[in-house]
Amino acid sequence: MKNIIYFLLSLSVAIAAAFLIQSWLSKYDDPGYVLVGFGHWSLETSVVIFAVAQVIVFFMLYVFFRLFGVLLRLPGKLKNKGKNIKFNRSQEALISGLVDSAEGNWEKAEKILIKHASNSGAPLLHYLTAARAAQSRGAIEKRDEYLRKATEKSGDTDIAVGLTQAELHLSSNQFDQALETLIKLHSIDSNHASVLKLLHQTYQRIGDWDALRKLIPSLHQNKVLMEAEVKLLESETISRLLKQAAEKGDADEIQQLWISIPEHIQSVQGIVTIYFAAMIEAGAGAKVEEDIVNAIIKNWDETLLVLYANVKTADFSKQLQTAEQWLSIHSGSAVLLRVLGKISIKCQQMEKAEQYLTKSVGIEPTVAAYQMLGDVLIEKGDNEKASESYRSGLELASSEVVNRVEGISELS
Repeated sequence: MKNIIYFLLSLSVAIAAAFLIQSWLSKYDDPGYVLVGFGHWSLETSVVIFAVAQVIVFFMLYVFFRLFGVLLRLPGKLKNKGKNIKFNRSQEALISGLVDSAEGNWEKAEKILIKHASNSGAPLLHYLTAARAAQSRGAIEKRDEYLRKATEKSGDTDIAVGLTQAELHLSSNQFDQALETLIKLHSIDSNHASVLKLLHQTYQRIGDWDALRKLIPSLHQNKVLMEAEVKLLESETISRLLKQAAEKGDADEIQQLWISIPEHIQSVQGIVTIYFAAMIEAGAGAKVEEDIVNAIIKNWDETLLVLYANVKTADFSKQLQTAEQWLSIHSGSAVLLRVLGKISIKCQQMEKAEQYLTKSVGIEPTVAAYQMLGDVLIEKGDNEKASESYRSGLELASSEVVNRVEGISELS
């Protein structure tokens, strides 16, 4: 349209110029002539005709070069127009693919996204969304292909691509691949919140509690987790590390770990109990015996009582005397009476053990108390009462099993 307007304007100017020249020269009686010679050829004409011819030639040359320029630019314009059409289609495909992916139409989303990815202004979105769609329908090989293409487009240092890779690997339980990617991303940006969060989840899933413990300060400083969540994670991490050390049976490692734990974590309810249990399991209960006694005195805890009874001490009589001091305040504690019965057995004081265990089952019957009472009665030669105690323990154990089964059935 613009070219047509230029053409008409040029034609109008040429006609006007020719008319003005003709009018001007026609005023003179002798308009003159023009003689053009070239070799043996010559051309003679009036000035009016020559002037008008010049205008016409100029117009024709102008139009020719204008058309020539348009023809030269035409391929480029057609190419750009084609690109724009493809770009617009790719944008529409991206929107359609995102909608299909959100609606769970994984295969449809994957096809339309990949078809238009090469013409898109944001090919990463196409490949990453297609990778999620492929994984959702179980096409792991296709997922990896799309992730590889996304990496080729962005390079190895792109955080967005790496995070998507790690997230998809993690959701597929491919922990080694996820961890490899996340460690690389962490080296690029050690304070990236999403990288830290996925690292935290990966370490938890694979049970690398030592690595997770080292990561906790970064999680706190970069506000990846709330204050309460950080404290909870610290407690869980320390608990797991103590249990792992206990399984190794290395008391020195357990103690070194305990010393390195901040006081605010040591004071968390249950952590100190795990530490005592780990030391006892490692065969070093005597080293923490006094600490257990102080903890019980400071804050009455029947779980600590049970641990105290499992300490392999050098002097069981002293241990029994210490525990008996608590009877004046906690005479109605079935757990304390059971613990006293157990320590009495270790001291070979069977009469006292029978008394304590009989009182314990009278207050709160337990399988462990019935078992120990039966053992004491066997030792005393009272087989009939021992059999009765064992039978009561078996009935109680059966009842507990039935109750658990019924509870599971009701939940399901």
